Amino acid sequence: MSSILFSRPLSLLNSALMELIEFKQVFDKHYDAVKNFLYYKLGDIDLAEDLVQEVFLKTWEKRDTIKMETVQNLLFTIANHLAINHFKSAKTRFEFKLKDQPYTTLESPEYVLEKDEFALRLEEAISSLPEKQRVVFLMNRIDELTYKEIAERLEISVKAVEKRMHEALEHLLKKIEHKI
Repeated sequence: MSSILFSRPLSLLNSALMELIEFKQVFDKHYDAVKNFLYYKLGDIDLAEDLVQEVFLKTWEKRDTIKMETVQNLLFTIANHLAINHFKSAKTRFEFKLKDQPYTTLESPEYVLEKDEFALRLEEAISSLPEKQRVVFLMNRIDELTYKEIAERLEISVKAVEKRMHEALEHLLKKIEHKI
């Protein structure tokens, strides 16, 4: 009698457990990429971490309708929509933050000053890039993604990535007056 009572709930438990295991695999595989994508769009790591949690919460809520083949596209689509909604509601502007890095060096004070000034000019130049160029530039230079990988994540053509990267580099060269 007890096996009849527990056979159905046990099977439901097993299917729910399988969903949880699959979800954890998706989370582990895509968390960093989605967080970095949001960070590049928003310029705020804390906000990116909050929104990436929301991305996965929304994904969990839709888990019954998600195909594993399209989960990556869905994650980046949700992330993009959340970023757009954040900009619309908060009307914030991008502020790229340099991380404070303590260092000891034998470099001359002039060199250190020039390096700090260059870092500041670079930070300002990156933050002044149009969003589409900034996202492509940072995905390529920080995440070291190929143009093809960027195109897939942003759902645009490789040619569009090339064009955005070219424009970003031209913009940066003009702003910082130094070769990258």
